[in-house]
Amino acid sequence: MAEEGEPPSCFLCGRPLGDKVQWHHVVPKSRGGREKAPVHPICHRTIHATLTTKELERGYSSAEALRAHPEIAKFLQWVSGKDPDFHAPTRRRKGA
Repeated sequence: MAEEGEPPSCFLCGRPLGDKVQWHHVVPKSRGGREKAPVHPICHRTIHATLTTKELERGYSSAEALRAHPEIAKFLQWVSGKDPDFHAPTRRRKGA
């Protein structure tokens, strides 16, 4: 959580949030999840382009687990220095 006076940060990448914020269900809503966390749109798209709902439910319901996924770790390295409102197309998972 952000300290007082600091902008809130993204659940996935930890960078400060920008003008556009989306809400990620930590456990997929379709699987009964209610807790939501703020994320950048590009981070949210990356989560859902990389993992299925079933995968999210079974093994990726924490930021730490998501960050440990090899494809997401590579994305996080790439996005780390970008502006909070940075936007780029997100590649869809092969076969999806």
